[in-house]
Amino acid sequence: MLAIVCPGQGSQTPGLLTPWLENDDATAALLAEYSGYAGTDLIAHGTTSDEETIRDTAVAQPLIVASTLLSANALGLTPGRLSELGDKVLVSGHSVGEIPAAALAGVLTAQQALELISVRATAMAEAAGAETTGMAAVLGGAEEEVLTAIESAGLTPANLNGAGQIVAAGSQAGIDRLCSNPPARARAIPLKVAGAFHTQYMAPAKRALSAAAQSTSAAHPGVTLLSNRDGAAVHTGSDVLDQIVDQVTRPVRWDSCMDSMREAGVTGVLELLPGGTLAGLAKRAMKGTKTCAVKSPDDLSAAAEFIAEHTA
Repeated sequence: MLAIVCPGQGSQTPGLLTPWLENDDATAALLAEYSGYAGTDLIAHGTTSDEETIRDTAVAQPLIVASTLLSANALGLTPGRLSELGDKVLVSGHSVGEIPAAALAGVLTAQQALELISVRATAMAEAAGAETTGMAAVLGGAEEEVLTAIESAGLTPANLNGAGQIVAAGSQAGIDRLCSNPPARARAIPLKVAGAFHTQYMAPAKRALSAAAQSTSAAHPGVTLLSNRDGAAVHTGSDVLDQIVDQVTRPVRWDSCMDSMREAGVTGVLELLPGGTLAGLAKRAMKGTKTCAVKSPDDLSAAAEFIAEHTA
């Protein structure tokens, strides 16, 4: 059984789409179409924009969603094909990755996904600028002790990623306290992000995304789609939209998503562009499960073979 996973914010790198656009007019045309939906120049951001520019939440999120959808298109991973694979495949996404995951599952069209991510990204960037906040990854330590330390610092466990990684979010003062006094046998590393995502600091962004979602028609998933809320499958289009909206201020439970993958009998995890992070978590938390990460067009042949191997 194959799990197709869509990466979250922080996976973007400068020039990540350059090799995808070289001598490929069809991909360039598709990215230009995506740019129109997202309201930003994804060709420039995917090729020439520098690291600081693409770190901006308003840029990073549409760039990641478009990159994920481009790689899915290159692999022929359409909603129709995934539906035909039935119980041989499931889909999930980490944070912003839930939106392209919903598109792969047939809940949203590519246009709807990019229009929603434009609203989400702009609103989260604005919310992040309202107060001085941040995030830090806590690596190692006993989970209960880590969670206690995060709470003691006045922070929220925003991402429970499994494999000994929990991301804390909240006021910058709280992040500084946690990083200077980490839990036993753990390291706390500040992240280069604009704000405290997946906390109540993002409440204004949740309201903006909710308004956009209310005017979005969503189909029911054509394939198993796991939610960040609790790792469970979501069965209706309206529930998918509700959970995408709620996720803006709720913790990402990627640990629960991986638990559900194990329970479903997943044998292979394919991470779409910009791949690497989620495949790495799967290697550590899902022992014995094979992984494949799409990082460049050179990975497409291996990814196609990987898909065939785990959906046979």
